[in-house]
Amino acid sequence: MPATALPAARSASARRLLRWLLAGVVLLGSVLMLQDRFLYFPGKASVDDMVAPGLRAWPGPDDFRGLLAEPHGPARATAMVFHGNAGHAGHRGYYASVLTRLGIRVILAEYPGYGPRDGALGERSFVDDAGQAIALARRQFGGPLLLVGESLGAGVAAAVSARQREHVDAVLLITPWDKLAHVAAHHYAWLPTGWLLRDRYDSVTHLAAFGRPVMVVVAERDNIVPPRFGKALYEALDEPRRLAVIDHAGHNDWTGYVDEAWWRNALAFLLPPPASR
Repeated sequence: MPATALPAARSASARRLLRWLLAGVVLLGSVLMLQDRFLYFPGKASVDDMVAPGLRAWPGPDDFRGLLAEPHGPARATAMVFHGNAGHAGHRGYYASVLTRLGIRVILAEYPGYGPRDGALGERSFVDDAGQAIALARRQFGGPLLLVGESLGAGVAAAVSARQREHVDAVLLITPWDKLAHVAAHHYAWLPTGWLLRDRYDSVTHLAAFGRPVMVVVAERDNIVPPRFGKALYEALDEPRRLAVIDHAGHNDWTGYVDEAWWRNALAFLLPPPASR
């Protein structure tokens, strides 16, 4: 090769490498932006659309953070519910219906970007907001405070419990995972999900030193968050802990397989009388 051709060849190689690098950056950026579309499916609604008999705006319509339901008699505890990744808090009236009958005040917490709320989607946004909601609930109602998280909400509940341990008395995690990266790898085995994920929702790490009652509930036929991920979370927990498997249930229909007696049993573990704590 003539001496004058060598710099030209190197220049062409450098341009090709630069094009590949730019293409990689664009692809990576696209994957990161698409994460929200794969993970978050917010349902939008006005406050008026979400309130219903027995459910009022909390703490009020001008500072909406969720829906509040009170039991008929004195509340023996408050349960704050963090829902799954689709819809909005108004779709989770089931929790209010069953738990208020058992003397529990219920707050159906709403995420930023869901329902009537503005705000960014994502783990940091959700967990920061959850911490503010817990602080407000403790000021308004005192304790005990039980966090209930379903699916994505289990990741939020676990993360905020790590930050607010002194304000959280127990955690109930329904159809949870141990680490979001494991679920992502299960569904997208062809992608390097371990290093592509922006939001981690690492519940094993978050609950490592929690030291208060945690109940893990898995659905036997869950094909969205397979039961093995919830069981792995349970195995990583310290006592006090409990594992419950809902036979025949899937990710979205588990409520049809539990009754009021099931909830009474769960609450007896999570919120025992003060003398036995």
